[in-house]
Amino acid sequence: MATDVDTIEREILIEAPLSRVWNIVTRAEHLGTWFADAGAEIDLRPGGVLTLTWKEYGAHDGRVETVEPPHTFAFRWALRTGEPITDGNSTLVVFTLSAEGESTRLKVVESGFTALAVDAAGRAKHIEENTQGWRAELDELRVYAESAGA
Repeated sequence: MATDVDTIEREILIEAPLSRVWNIVTRAEHLGTWFADAGAEIDLRPGGVLTLTWKEYGAHDGRVETVEPPHTFAFRWALRTGEPITDGNSTLVVFTLSAEGESTRLKVVESGFTALAVDAAGRAKHIEENTQGWRAELDELRVYAESAGA
């Protein structure tokens, strides 16, 4: 995989209203279900702390960057937990939501891979894992948002 890729993008249409999808993307009880499979914590304000925890990968620290309900939510998340978040150890994830009738179009853009302070092999691995991850995670989000319990 190329190591000069800076951005991963994925867009999906979810058969659920914008307000429901916004809550699913920004509230800890939902993030810790469809995205981080072992829980999430979030202080939903710019500069707020975000922690995403996976059974397989452990906890990853983040910082909320943008909260513009119900259309834009962005955060930076670190490669390794326990370090202050910088451009060299984190990427920026931006969710953009827009209503399409009774459905919601959700776009995710993760950027900053070329600024990561890792070697080429590490960068390529991170890009590949996150590209595959966004495919799977957004499919999980769609199923979760379209279910009656969300």
